[in-house]
Amino acid sequence: MDLAALIRNVPDFPKKGIQFKDITTLLLYPDAFREIVDGWKKRYSDGKITVIVAADARGFVFGGALAYAMGLPIVLARKKGKLPAETIAAEYELEYGTAVMEVHADALKRGDRVLIIDDLLATGGTVKAIAELVRKLDAEVVEAAFVVELPPLGGRAKLAGIPVHTLVEFMVE
Repeated sequence: MDLAALIRNVPDFPKKGIQFKDITTLLLYPDAFREIVDGWKKRYSDGKITVIVAADARGFVFGGALAYAMGLPIVLARKKGKLPAETIAAEYELEYGTAVMEVHADALKRGDRVLIIDDLLATGGTVKAIAELVRKLDAEVVEAAFVVELPPLGGRAKLAGIPVHTLVEFMVE
């Protein structure tokens, strides 16, 4: 299935010059969503992953579905101030600003083997921050999976040392 054809481009969002790749249009096609989740379930069915950490907010969609399909726990990595209990935090840069990512301080345990999921890899800042949080909790990042990658923005290089798996690439500036 041509997943790229199902992803909408929104020019100048959230600010001028950004070509936003909107996966909400892909989600209108249940077969496409199923293909992604089933494909990842097959990819990660070797037992190496013990926990899925999903990035706020679109990563929740894919991470939640995969965690359900695989019978694994899911940890929500959220933007600052959204989690109700004690958290740990890491600041990161976006292609259009800075932000802070948090997870609950008791979300992972030593030895957990983590798959980080987000919808899109651009500059890599979000997942780099999440990986830092995973490591602070003495867990291991096994891989990071994305539906979309924007290779010209250099996110993969920023995630050096973390295996990266993507399904669709867009060569944007």
